[in-house]
Amino acid sequence: MDQALADITPDIPASGSPGNKTLALHPRRVLLTGYRSHPHVGGQGVYLRELAIGLRDLGHHVTIASGPPYPDVPDGVELIEFPALNLFEEKNAFLALRPKHLLSKADRSEWLAHNTGAFGELLAFSYRLQAWLRTQAHRFDVIHDNQTLMPPFIDIARQVPVVATIHHPVAIDRGFAVDGVSRWWEKALTRRWYGFTEMQARTVRALPCMLAVSEAARDSHAAHYGMKAAQASVSFNGIDHAVFCPDAETPREPHLIAATASADVPIKGLDVLMRAFVSLAAQNPSLKLELIGQLREGRAKQILSEAGLLDRVHAKSGVTRKDIADLYRRASVVVCPARFEGFGFPAAEAMACGAPVVASDGGALPEVVGDAGSIVPAGDAVALETAIRAVLNQPDMASEMGAAGAQRARDVFSWRNHALAASALYEKAIAAC
Repeated sequence: MDQALADITPDIPASGSPGNKTLALHPRRVLLTGYRSHPHVGGQGVYLRELAIGLRDLGHHVTIASGPPYPDVPDGVELIEFPALNLFEEKNAFLALRPKHLLSKADRSEWLAHNTGAFGELLAFSYRLQAWLRTQAHRFDVIHDNQTLMPPFIDIARQVPVVATIHHPVAIDRGFAVDGVSRWWEKALTRRWYGFTEMQARTVRALPCMLAVSEAARDSHAAHYGMKAAQASVSFNGIDHAVFCPDAETPREPHLIAATASADVPIKGLDVLMRAFVSLAAQNPSLKLELIGQLREGRAKQILSEAGLLDRVHAKSGVTRKDIADLYRRASVVVCPARFEGFGFPAAEAMACGAPVVASDGGALPEVVGDAGSIVPAGDAVALETAIRAVLNQPDMASEMGAAGAQRARDVFSWRNHALAASALYEKAIAAC
C-alpha cells in the first residue's frame, strides 16, 4: 500500500470477525463488475463475492454486475445480470446468431470473436455494461472492475470513477501458451485467441487507479502492459478464516500430497508436479496425490499414464470450500507449482488450514508464503521433488511449517483490510474527477 493510502486506512485486526464492523470513511454506492463471477469459475468469482461482503460490512451500498455464470450473492448486495450468448455451450456456434442479436453491438462482437478464434466474452460484457450505464450511471459513486479491463471502461470512467483490481496480466498466459505449441498455425491461432490482451494493456495504461493483489501483480502489469507502478496500490487478498482454519481433531494422512488442478496449461505447472510425483512415488508405494479439479487430457495426465500411476492420483471437481479445507487439513503437504501466480489462493488457504506448503517462486507465491513454507524455482521438478520429500520425511519440520503458515495467514490475509484499501482508492478516484 502506498503512503497516501496508509495514512487514511485504519489499523484493524487481520482476522477481525464479521460482526466487528468498521464503517468506511465515506459510505459509497459501489458497482462491482465481473464478466464471470460464480465461485466455481475460479479465483475471480471468489474475489468478487468476498470483496462484496467486505465492502458491505464497511457500510457501502454494493451492487454486482456480472455475466453468466452468476455469483452467489451475499445478503444485502444487489445483482444485475447481463445474459451472454454462451457460445461455448452451443453445438454450432456459427448458427447461433439470431436476427435480434444483430441489433446488439455486444452480441455481434461476441459472435464474431468466437467464430474467428478469439476470446470475446470480456469485450462483449463491457459493451453490455457500457450500454446499461448510459441510463444507470447516476446510481453509483464509483465502479470497481475485477480485471475485465476492456476499452469501454475508458469511456465509462468519463461518467463514473473507475477503480480496477489487477491479478496477473494474461499476456503471461499467452506467452506460455504460444511457447507450448510447435506448429506455426497453432501459434497463430493461440495469439488470435489471446488477442484481448492488447486491449487490456491499452485500458490499464488509461485508468489511473488500480488495486493490485500483490507486488508481483503490480510489477508484472508494469512490465507486460506498460502500466506505471504508481498507478497501483497493493493489498493482499483475504481468506475466509471461518472456513479455512486448522482443526486439531483432523489427523494428517502421512503419505498424502494435495494440489489444485484448475487447468492443465503450462502456466499452472501441473506437469512439473507430475514429474516430481513420479519420482517420489517410485520410492514410496503408499504415496497418493489428491487434486482439486479435473485431470484433463494433457501433458500432466500423459506423464502419469506413461508412468502407470493414474490409479494413485484422485481428482475431484465441483467441490465445496469446506471440502477443500478438509483436504488441506488431511494432507501431509500442499504443493503450489505454478510458473506464475498473481496471488495464489491455494497457498494462502492451505496455510490457513495449518498445512505445510511447498510452492514455486512463480509470481506472487513467495510473497504469499513468506518464511512459512518452502520455495523452489518455478519449473524445476527436481527441486520440487526434493522439497516435498523433505516435508514428508521430517514430521517435526512439517509441523513447524504448518504452525507458521497458519499464523501468517491469520496475520496477513484479511478481506476487511482489502476492502479498506479499496475504499481508500474509491476516495482517491472520486477526488480526481
